Amino acid sequence: MTTSLNRIRRLLGFIALAFGACLTAPAAVPSGTAPDFTLRTSDGRNLRLQEQRGQVVMVNFWATWCGPCKVEMPHLNKLYEKYKSSGFVLLGVNVDEDPRAAIGLATRMGLHFPVLLDAEKKVSRSYDLSTMPSTVLIDRDGKVRYVHRGYRDGYEVTYDQQVRDLLKE
Repeated sequence: MTTSLNRIRRLLGFIALAFGACLTAPAAVPSGTAPDFTLRTSDGRNLRLQEQRGQVVMVNFWATWCGPCKVEMPHLNKLYEKYKSSGFVLLGVNVDEDPRAAIGLATRMGLHFPVLLDAEKKVSRSYDLSTMPSTVLIDRDGKVRYVHRGYRDGYEVTYDQQVRDLLKE
């Protein structure tokens, strides 16, 4: 019974996220400025996107109930480790209502990049999410350069190339 109730809650949460995304603006669109935000990290400090200017930033929106998100996370962790010393920042924005679930999964998966908590889904709505996971690549000037909806095996190769290209600029 509890499992069914949790599934229904997750489905309703996702529907609300998708519906809310249709009602808000501005969305993250290539060549536009990335919507600024400040979120609490899993270790309790606040992190603001605008403070990352000068870095290439990947913002990955994910949830613990999202199967493709869990498959993608180890690839993102490797990408972060590979490029973090070259001016690359990866921010994993979790949309779970219960931050403890996100923190627990991130710990179990051994994620090294910052996990930000968006339980109220304000940032997720400002980025016009319709799919989990969603990934946004932002250049050093704060412009959205790439938006990826969903995840399939092999996307990490595309991410790697796009990050490398942005770091060279």
